[in-house]
Amino acid sequence: MNAMELKQKLIEKANEIGIDKIGFTTADPFVELKQKLVQHRESGYESGFEEQDLNLRTIPTLTLPEAQSIIAIAIAYPSKMSNPPRSELGAYRGIFARASWGQDYHDVLRDKLAQLEAYLLELVPTARIQSMVDTGALSDRAVAERAGIGWSAKNTSILTEEFGSWIYLGEMITDLYLPPDEPVLDGCGDCTLCLDVCPTGALVEPGQLDSTKCIAFLTQTKGFMDEFYREKIGNRLYGCDTCQTVCPKNRKRNFTHHAEFEPDPELVKPLLQPLLTMSNREFKEKYGYMSGSWRGKKPIQRNAIIALAHFKDQSAIPLLKNLLGQDPRPVIRGMSAWALSKIGGAEVEEALNQAFHEEQDKEVLREISFGLERIQKPATST
Repeated sequence: MNAMELKQKLIEKANEIGIDKIGFTTADPFVELKQKLVQHRESGYESGFEEQDLNLRTIPTLTLPEAQSIIAIAIAYPSKMSNPPRSELGAYRGIFARASWGQDYHDVLRDKLAQLEAYLLELVPTARIQSMVDTGALSDRAVAERAGIGWSAKNTSILTEEFGSWIYLGEMITDLYLPPDEPVLDGCGDCTLCLDVCPTGALVEPGQLDSTKCIAFLTQTKGFMDEFYREKIGNRLYGCDTCQTVCPKNRKRNFTHHAEFEPDPELVKPLLQPLLTMSNREFKEKYGYMSGSWRGKKPIQRNAIIALAHFKDQSAIPLLKNLLGQDPRPVIRGMSAWALSKIGGAEVEEALNQAFHEEQDKEVLREISFGLERIQKPATST
């Protein structure tokens, strides 16, 4: 069969196995992307999670030397949950971003790509193929944009006419020639809502994200967090959807046809306090199948402490005092001190004073000192 017939068969197979969009592009170098990535690095905007070799990120033949084409895929995911539980006094809840609802999308997309690979090898047994999802060297978004899946929006997401930006992306490099699709024209127009509402100003200009300021990145870090960002996180436990939820292209878009991504409301909007007493085993058993668990429980627990401070949850004081005095992790002790000082009260001041005399870690002591200043300042000011 010729290249066009092969492409059509792949499109039909993709539809059959539940891939929502498929596009094709060449394996030519991503020259413009390389320039942007250099500027991104020089500006200090990298998160550190990216592939550090910019050539690997922009030259497909470094991944597959014989590469001629790249097949891009997209799968839609839900933006709403049915009957979400609500926070109540003394029973406050956090939230996982939508990209962590249901089964880990890496596993789902790898399975779809594996099925597509197997089919392609049936048609062309000699084909060379290399698939990747998110953690591969290439930029999923750059591939998707050039393959006509959607356009690169001002919030740096790929936006599609059919599904908005509620999509997961993956790609497959092959040594076969497949006729490329045309890129989609930019559909954002003059809209700047995503830039206007970004909680931390991480979207520094259209299409330019300072990853170090992005809440989606910050919630995945493991260390102490600058207080400015603590104040912005609210009750987010993992990720941030703000720049997507305000996008007009995402309005009234909700896709529930992939059962794997249907959220368990009690897991994606969990009670905060139980998270803080969870063992590693319990966390893995309960959350291990979700993409938001990939960094382990420590970032989630730190963020849960920030959320309790956000709610000023008086009922959490005994638990936070226990963490401050007994948790072996300095970050958890220090963040507990901060949260206690944000909640306030005589009981908190006593706990912080006791911890100040017992604590040995410098960063934790710093949090305790600032916490005591915060509590005492209103009482001493005139």
